[in-house]
Amino acid sequence: MNTKPWLDENKTFEERAKALVGEMTLEEKVFQTLFSAPAIERLGVPAYNYWNEALHGVARAGVATVFPQAIGLAASFDEELMAQVADTISTEARAKFNMQQEYGDTDIYKGLTFWSPNVNIFRDPRWGRGHETFGEDPFLSGRLGTRFIKSMQGDGRYMKVAACAKHFAVHSGPEDQRHSFNAVVSEQDLRETYLPAFQACVQEAGVEAVMGAYNRTNGEACCGSKKLLVDILRGEWGFRGHVTSDCWALKDFHEFHMVTKNQEETVALAMNSGCDLNCGNLYVHLLQAVRDGLVEESTIDRAVTRLFTTRMKLGLFDRKEEVSYNSIGYDQVDTKENRQLNLEASRRTICLLKNENNTLPLDLSKIRTIGVVGPNADSRKALVGNYEGTASEYVTVLDGIRELAGDDVRIMYSEGCHLFRDRVQGLGRPNDRMAEAKAVAQMSDVVIAVMGLDPGLEGEEGDEGNEFASGDKPRLELPGLQEDVLKALAESGKPVILVLLGGSALAIPWADEHLPAIVDAWYPGAQGGRAVADILFGRACPEGKLPVTFYRTTEELPAFTDYAMKNRTYRYMKQPALYPFGYGLSYTTWSLTGAKAEGTPDDGVVCSVTVTNTGAMAGAQTVQVYVKAPLEDGPNAQLKGLCKVRLQPGESKEVTISLAKQAFGVYNDCGLRVLLPGEYRIYIGMSQPDARSAELLGVAPQEITLVREGGETVLG
Repeated sequence: MNTKPWLDENKTFEERAKALVGEMTLEEKVFQTLFSAPAIERLGVPAYNYWNEALHGVARAGVATVFPQAIGLAASFDEELMAQVADTISTEARAKFNMQQEYGDTDIYKGLTFWSPNVNIFRDPRWGRGHETFGEDPFLSGRLGTRFIKSMQGDGRYMKVAACAKHFAVHSGPEDQRHSFNAVVSEQDLRETYLPAFQACVQEAGVEAVMGAYNRTNGEACCGSKKLLVDILRGEWGFRGHVTSDCWALKDFHEFHMVTKNQEETVALAMNSGCDLNCGNLYVHLLQAVRDGLVEESTIDRAVTRLFTTRMKLGLFDRKEEVSYNSIGYDQVDTKENRQLNLEASRRTICLLKNENNTLPLDLSKIRTIGVVGPNADSRKALVGNYEGTASEYVTVLDGIRELAGDDVRIMYSEGCHLFRDRVQGLGRPNDRMAEAKAVAQMSDVVIAVMGLDPGLEGEEGDEGNEFASGDKPRLELPGLQEDVLKALAESGKPVILVLLGGSALAIPWADEHLPAIVDAWYPGAQGGRAVADILFGRACPEGKLPVTFYRTTEELPAFTDYAMKNRTYRYMKQPALYPFGYGLSYTTWSLTGAKAEGTPDDGVVCSVTVTNTGAMAGAQTVQVYVKAPLEDGPNAQLKGLCKVRLQPGESKEVTISLAKQAFGVYNDCGLRVLLPGEYRIYIGMSQPDARSAELLGVAPQEITLVREGGETVLG
């Protein structure tokens, strides 16, 4: 009979973890607070590395399904798709872990604790890491983040994998200042914008881990913030999992933030504030901090117990046959079914932004030569974004078009220009591919221009090869000579379709004015070229909606370092967007009729509407519900409900979306969520209720007004 209480499967995971920690020496406990936790052979504790990534597939550990980047998945506005993708990722994660364990591989990126998803708000399109997020809206980020986490972690006795919501909190650049930056934010913006997605991940999804951010928020270093980690995360929200620092963020406390004097004070502040795990190596100084009375050993016990509770939940200390996930074989990685889901996910993320005179879909029977021009046309890098795995097959846009067009249509290709430099060949003159691009256009019946960005231009500070060093974009315009090439292609007189690959909003007013069709495919994943071709040639119907606002100019943006939400995102901007949040066209046509909203803001409201596919092609539409509260100087109408509907031509379906009373609450200057007296306007439609969306779609959402009597009520 086993007498070790931490192996007693009849006890709770927390009881077992506490018993195991009780057997450890102080030194052993301290070293368990490092992300690369060493083995404790005398207790039968194996080595474990907490650092793993899975934003859009298992990353940095060999072959895996590389799904569209997170911002693309967000463009699907599809919670069910997010659940399918996350379930597939976690299955591959378990399969790879089981294989790695068999061969004794406990290296970095080989554990079951995944530091995903990133639910920071993409408040400024210049931020290089925005494509890791689910966009600019707190509600959408919360819904998608919640579904991602639930499907990653599973719902059985054991967790399939442990997810992590990051970076807590008020974090979105500038990248080159993140180690010293102080994000100053009002209590109203903190509660209305920066915290809701995290709260949903904690309270609805039960996320196992939360990662702190590099920066300070209102003067407190996030990984040592009493307000964020103690008062809000654990106090208000009741979080019971573990907190990890961002990588080497703790040394910023004394080196750049200057909130502590030395390493010992730094680790004391972080540990006492509830940062349980150190991605880095500073926590070795906890030994001295305990000896000097800066940290109680019981505080370290608490942290290590939380960490081992996670490992216990993952089944890492139980008999193999007791944990069903241990039976997932390596044959579940990169399967035919996973590649098909990847292709389907990519199709669903693509946004059709302009389609003048039904230029798309293209009819192959009427085309003999297609010109494919642009620096992203044959780029694998522009398929995947960052934090990516290794795909067994990469299908670029050029590959996808060539494959679908077949042998009867000639494909002519030119890089057109470098992605951001003024020449392709170092010894050449500026614009050294312009002649070739013009020739291709002249010989083609239609030109597909594949432009945009890649993760070498937008990403994390320090990413190898990042042209702008910090990872942020200095401007929203197409970089380099791309717009010059677009203009030259248009001068050919041939129809030019612009396909954008990238992870953020771009200012393309010239293209919007002069080109007949524009498609945004984001970073569409390893199967992205096939998905783009399917959309261009009508094998699939576009259904993506923008998870971010496309602005007209860089100049209209507030200062990048300003964290106030005024004039930012669709929720606070006053000027018309180029392409608004929530916008996206379809090849089929849709009608929404009979919109109703029954109930009251105090008790909740049930919205319903009948959706009909009135066109000739099967497709999907996202019903969006927005609420405008009667708060002076408050946010514009905010997304509070959504539902994806798939219909055949002529088919109708009644959609019901419930809004809890919290959907009608707004935060006041004190950071309290309140219900106010006055008119609440509910909008039910296929977009947000701004004039620009109505102009682009040709239809506005249906509006319903509810009047709330009485006084102000504070919501819990």
